Amino acid sequence: MTRVLVLYHSTYGHIEQMAEAVAEGARSIEGVEVDIRRVPETVPEALAIQSGYKMDQAAPLANVNELETYDAIIVGAGTRFGTAAAQMRNFWDQTGGVWFQGKLIGKVGGAFTSSASQHGGNETTLIGMIQTLMHHGMVVAGLPYDFQGQLTLEEISGGSPYGATTITGGDGSRQPSANELAGARHQGAYIARLAGKLKA
Repeated sequence: MTRVLVLYHSTYGHIEQMAEAVAEGARSIEGVEVDIRRVPETVPEALAIQSGYKMDQAAPLANVNELETYDAIIVGAGTRFGTAAAQMRNFWDQTGGVWFQGKLIGKVGGAFTSSASQHGGNETTLIGMIQTLMHHGMVVAGLPYDFQGQLTLEEISGGSPYGATTITGGDGSRQPSANELAGARHQGAYIARLAGKLKA
């Protein structure tokens, strides 16, 4: 059995939806078991509620010490000023012991994100998360161009060879499109398939 972790942080629910699509794609590959986990929220609860955060997310909290039990880890977090949300950075900043012991070397990693606009830093955010995975010795996989949806000119859409993305709009009102969710599913399936081959 190939074990895949979809690890995410979602403020308003956009990345939560993308995480579910990534997991759906990974589960479509035979012999793959998928867990969805979210990183702890670091914003005080009262402020999070006041700011309209989505508080009813079903995914259980992640534990740093569980990372080594997975064959692939696909990381998702929203863009904050061109880099991953601090909550996700905080989680990975706690993986020094995992890094020191080389527990993630040779595992497959990938990333997905959201931004308010088409050019709102989604690719720099993906590359930043990918750099962290590479420091852990992981083999990184993006969203290959056999997902033709990332080439569309028929609609405004996220999507990048570095990973699946969605565009939220400045006020967060835009939800992930069918094309963006398809990209997330494609990436999940692609990474799960690679993880199975590397494990074999």
